Amino acid sequence: MLDAAMRKLIDPALNRIGAGLARRGVSADSVTAVGLALGLLSAVVIALGAPFLALVPLLASRLADGLDGAIARATRKTDFGGYFDIVSDFVFYGAVPMAFVWADPAQNGAAGAFLLTSFYANGASFLGFAILAEKRKMETSARGVKSLYFTGGLLEGTETIGFFVALCLWPAWFAPLAWAFGALCFFTAASRVLLARKVFPPAD
Repeated sequence: MLDAAMRKLIDPALNRIGAGLARRGVSADSVTAVGLALGLLSAVVIALGAPFLALVPLLASRLADGLDGAIARATRKTDFGGYFDIVSDFVFYGAVPMAFVWADPAQNGAAGAFLLTSFYANGASFLGFAILAEKRKMETSARGVKSLYFTGGLLEGTETIGFFVALCLWPAWFAPLAWAFGALCFFTAASRVLLARKVFPPAD
């Protein structure tokens, strides 16, 4: 819901930094890899019981996630780069909830399983829509120039990062926050399915 507005705020700065990194020979794929490594490091720190400290690598990983696209725009976008970026994002989004479950399985297990299932459903609705949009040659730049067609929704990347930050600040609230966020993820997935039903109607 907030991604389009956030892109307008952060893209100018990211594009300047990304262009500077590109001039120094830094590749978009290498920054994607660094971002993934930082995201996984944050998950390890959470699993070890220090979620507040995990905020540093977590936020740094999201900065890298923004910079890889900026570098690609300053040089050359590739299909593999877009693919690697979305795979890395999904791995990161799954690793953080998993880490909270590992940190306290008895307290967080059920809520974590519900949350991860909602991520799975939401991701499937997003990627399925992107495949059909590509088939129809649809394009949008509302959420920045992407390799895939990004549909809007109640919960997007901005909300998810905010949610992860909240979990790191208040880890004792993981279960109720996960139940609530997971329910909203399912709502987002359902709304995207309904949108797909409208945009991609059955053939007569």
